[in-house]
Amino acid sequence: MAWGLVFSGQGGQHPGMLPWLAEDGLTRSVAARLGVADWRTALADAAWGARNAHAQCLLTGLALAAWSQLAPRVPAPAAIAGYSVGELAAFSAAGVFDAATALDLAQTRAAAMDRCAASTPGGLLGLSQCAPALLERLLAAGGLAIAIRNGIDSVVLGGPPAALAWAEAAAQAAGAHATLLRVAVASHTPAMQPAAAEFAEHLAGLALARPHTPLFSNAADRVASAAQARQALAAQIATTVRWDECMDNLQARGVDRVLEIGAGQALARLWNQRHPGVPARAADEFRSAQAIAAWLTRV
Repeated sequence: MAWGLVFSGQGGQHPGMLPWLAEDGLTRSVAARLGVADWRTALADAAWGARNAHAQCLLTGLALAAWSQLAPRVPAPAAIAGYSVGELAAFSAAGVFDAATALDLAQTRAAAMDRCAASTPGGLLGLSQCAPALLERLLAAGGLAIAIRNGIDSVVLGGPPAALAWAEAAAQAAGAHATLLRVAVASHTPAMQPAAAEFAEHLAGLALARPHTPLFSNAADRVASAAQARQALAAQIATTVRWDECMDNLQARGVDRVLEIGAGQALARLWNQRHPGVPARAADEFRSAQAIAAWLTRV
């Protein structure tokens, strides 16, 4: 068997996520870094969980804790990718850096993006059932950029709040589905270029390793060296997340199933829409690590 591993981004975090995840040193480290006694209790406050500084560290740490508890039970994945901040967990799972470094990077990344957003406020708008002509009209109005590309009629736009509010109304009036996301920064757009430059400078001082598993980036396709890892992690902060291409890259590795680790089931749904012949499921929907392993290893 050959299976693909993908790590979720922000937006789906909730108190009941990953119900099978056991408390361990990594989950305790996450709680300590965030100054909370229990991360599930903290997530009951939706405003707390939506804050960039909390979400990026929390999701990176919990995803890696989940992977560390699952990995001994399953064969190594044939390929790995991460969605937005999920790249930090993906790169760590592929051996580029350890979990503690991933948590450091999550906090550094969030802080750089928050500083950038303080001077250039923004957010994200999810669009689906969006015809190409409508997307062109929304982009032509100015102020918006494609932050994430999930499929031919499914994208996420980033930009200032006023432009996003206008685009939401215009898209709904045209029959598209539009949802403002719980993210307070215009991630993956040119507005984040100062944050990308700051993160690149930080990464330049770190000793990274070559991935031990085929690893695909939102911004740079296959990542095969430490130098490529540095470039890709910084670049994706201010450039479009090409998730459609990431899914195709994993599919080209011949995977026969895909597991999403993180909050919610968004990536599994996107995969099943794009590659319905290869089933995808989310770790968030299982009740135990044993059940996940049984699904992954079922012939």
